[in-house]
Amino acid sequence: MSAYAPADWSNFFVALTGAAAALTGLVIVAMSINLPTMIQERSISGRAAETVSLLACILVVAIFGTVPGQPDWVLGSEILAAGLVAWIGTTVISARAGRHPKEPRWLREVITHGSSTPVVLAGGTLILQTGGGLYWLVPGVVVAFVGGVINTWVLLVEVLR
Repeated sequence: MSAYAPADWSNFFVALTGAAAALTGLVIVAMSINLPTMIQERSISGRAAETVSLLACILVVAIFGTVPGQPDWVLGSEILAAGLVAWIGTTVISARAGRHPKEPRWLREVITHGSSTPVVLAGGTLILQTGGGLYWLVPGVVVAFVGGVINTWVLLVEVLR
């Protein structure tokens, strides 16, 4: 079954590596353009850190997925660890940075937990060989990419308004 056959996902992981690397780089460029403004506003710098963390998690997961010949439980453990690091990291960043008054509270929660939780589930269910396996990566990646684009827009344009 494809959900538990990482070799079937090789094209997905290769495409994901390039897309995640490009979007992560775009966020870093957006941060560098508006760095003075971002440093002044803790909620904005927190949002940037969350975005980089989530996109870096997807990039790391994709790199793990391109390693040939590793046992499913090893890949599952790597994916699970990456998802947990992202989930814990973004939760801590969010708690410390706070929210901007104009920002909808639910949006960052959807982006952070909607990205990291499916990655954790993908790793755990790949290890257990039941419960969805690598199919859990798809919603996590989609939310991370959509959230990354939204947050990049905020960091490039909205920060200056």
